[in-house]
Amino acid sequence: MKKRIIAGVLSVVVAAGLLAGCGSKNDKSTDDAAEPELKTIKVAASATPHAEILEEAKGLLAEKGWDLKVTIFNDYVQPNEVVESGDFHANYFQHIPYMNSFNEEKGTHLVDAGGIHYEPFGIYPGTKQNLKDLAKGDVIAVPNDTTNEARALLLLQDNGVITLKDDVGLEATVNDIKENPYGVKIEELEAAQVSRVVKEVAFVVLNGNYALEAGFSVKNDAVAYEKSDSEAAKTYVNIIAVKEGNEQNEGIKALVEVLKSDKIKQFINDKYDGAVISYEE
Repeated sequence: MKKRIIAGVLSVVVAAGLLAGCGSKNDKSTDDAAEPELKTIKVAASATPHAEILEEAKGLLAEKGWDLKVTIFNDYVQPNEVVESGDFHANYFQHIPYMNSFNEEKGTHLVDAGGIHYEPFGIYPGTKQNLKDLAKGDVIAVPNDTTNEARALLLLQDNGVITLKDDVGLEATVNDIKENPYGVKIEELEAAQVSRVVKEVAFVVLNGNYALEAGFSVKNDAVAYEKSDSEAAKTYVNIIAVKEGNEQNEGIKALVEVLKSDKIKQFINDKYDGAVISYEE
């Protein structure tokens, strides 16, 4: 009887070992989960313009032997979490400062695999049409959050409206204005409110998405906008983000190559009318 019990126990142990062995071939460990095989490229993205651009890229990637699967997320947290966990190979929704901040706060290990596009700030006419017509007391409305205000001020500086203190860069505020030759007043407003005062101020400075919502065309309406070689464009370029160590995976390299191709650049140019601009390194 004891021999039968022992034999039965041994059978269970052996069977469990066999099952575990089979599982080890099919189930990835926590470390391996960060590097799934790229027969299919799974990318997490925000809806506009990122998912739209990726949809356009599907056919080009198929020609290279890759099946691109795009899942839209409506927040800025989950797309990073699913890449960190290995459930997705990459995401496309964020710029480098946000990714770095997320890594620091959440302990994730995300890196930049390639810069794809940026959404330029533009200076749009209000009661005046030309920056040269600015006069003392004229008001220019800008966003009041730290990042967007700095971009607006740098754009005004690039176009000779103001001069900022040295080295303030993308942390500039109105307190950093060193010279104001036109004597203009900078009015700080919540970003979504800036376009609503366009009829009340000389000029407004808007991000691409708010410009589109207000009916502005970057190419046709902006008196000036961020260029691809500007400090802001280089800093706030929207990237393909992956988990550290996966930057050189063949699928990721193919994805970035396609997104930086002339065909995708033309698509972006035609569809977004300057509100989204391909990034040139």
